[in-house]
Amino acid sequence: MKRYKYNRKCNACGEKIRELRLKKGLTQMQLAAQMQVQGIILEQKNISRIELGARVVADFELRAFAKVLCVEMEDLMEKPVEAGSFEDDIQHSEHVSK
Repeated sequence: MKRYKYNRKCNACGEKIRELRLKKGLTQMQLAAQMQVQGIILEQKNISRIELGARVVADFELRAFAKVLCVEMEDLMEKPVEAGSFEDDIQHSEHVSK
């Protein structure tokens, strides 16, 4: 299976998960335990790899992280690229190809 990366990471939520975990005063071990209560079998090592961006996060795991951290799923994602930058890229590539 090919691994896809986003900004050199396997997920777009690890940094935010770490930020929210620390804000709640949880250790990685405590977060893993709370995820297990939600039916998601993760260990401290898995949490570490997620936070470092070295592990893919499944959609059902993201839902559980949101519930445990008391946020919406979209709050776990990195901020999107600024509006207009994709449009600028498209306009630039159209201009170059003409």
